[in-house]
Amino acid sequence: MALLQYYNYDGAGKMLSENYWYSQAVRLPPNRVECAGQGGWDPENGALRATAVEQIDQAFANVALTLKTAGVKGGFTQVHSVKSYHVPLDNQAMEAMVRNLKHWMPEHKPIWTVIAVPRLALEDMKVEIDVVAFDG
Repeated sequence: MALLQYYNYDGAGKMLSENYWYSQAVRLPPNRVECAGQGGWDPENGALRATAVEQIDQAFANVALTLKTAGVKGGFTQVHSVKSYHVPLDNQAMEAMVRNLKHWMPEHKPIWTVIAVPRLALEDMKVEIDVVAFDG
């Protein structure tokens, strides 16, 4: 475990880490970075955005912040795997996800697993997105 480095961004990242005893990202030597599921919360205060689409947009921004905090130089260009969890999973959510995948990763298509779930960690969460990046 000593070789692993853990990361939490300021504001909500550190608050969630303390409240729920987990980290936002971990670097596995030498080049793999895994991000914990990011929700659609304000990165400063943790308040969730109102709609599923707004939460999806914010969750992608929070993934970008997590990658930056973990030192992934290329950000989303280094992401090769995406998992998204949705409450509910409907056409609007899928459209928002595809729009964000194209926006954040216009040069490549990562592998992507989409899962509908009955509930996420926080009561009003509509989406959670986790990614794996190769920082080499």
